[in-house]
Amino acid sequence: MKRSIFWLCTVLAIQGLSACAQQRGGAAPDAASVTPDTLTAYHWQLDQTPVATPKPVQLTFTDQRVMVSGLCNKLIAGYSINGAAMQIQQVAGTMRMCNDPGLMKYEQEVGAHLEKVKSWAIVGAGIKAAAATPVLTLKFDDGSLWTLNGKPTNETKYGSVGETIFLEIQPQLVSCSHPLIANKQCMQVRTVDYDGSGIKRKLGEWQAFYDDIEGYKHIDGVRNILRVKRYTIANPPADASRYAYVLDMTVESEQK
Repeated sequence: MKRSIFWLCTVLAIQGLSACAQQRGGAAPDAASVTPDTLTAYHWQLDQTPVATPKPVQLTFTDQRVMVSGLCNKLIAGYSINGAAMQIQQVAGTMRMCNDPGLMKYEQEVGAHLEKVKSWAIVGAGIKAAAATPVLTLKFDDGSLWTLNGKPTNETKYGSVGETIFLEIQPQLVSCSHPLIANKQCMQVRTVDYDGSGIKRKLGEWQAFYDDIEGYKHIDGVRNILRVKRYTIANPPADASRYAYVLDMTVESEQK
């Protein structure tokens, strides 16, 4: 059953627990100076939530779709903007059940409330102002407001579109030469190429891997095949890699 999250916010506010992040400084700022590219350049995390969530509740706008993560299920809906006005269409989601009834109820509240969005505004950063933390304000037709803090997408952070590659990780680290780190230990990796049916068709040569993979922690004795996003860094330091690697998913995992 859908209920207004505004009602929930009001109850919690009486108890001294603000569930709705209110606009800082009064009226919502003018969004005229912000382009739609700014909206899609960041993940937007809710400032506060009335219940504990597995991860920060995050909205991502891309390809005319808004995706909500951090709850029990992932939510998705189409959206459109016209200047400062925003419209979000019917919200749909996966159907996984949670053990936490409060989280499930809050998820329903989020989905129902998003469909009532009226306008949007961003302050604190333009698309090029990577050092600042922008704030997105969503205003709803009942007068309530959400404030969400911006976290750059990987494309914004690294200045490039990610390339999907597959890497097989050997279970044991290997010694590798490093001019600044004595007794350096590296992962040993090789590329894996799959055909359209998901069958391995080509394996690269094993080599020491000097970089890190964001989101991946190597466990000694475990062999993994990872799907990774590789980003070309726009202006890397002279002594740093020109690539950044971000874990997308683990394809295979085997204890050796």
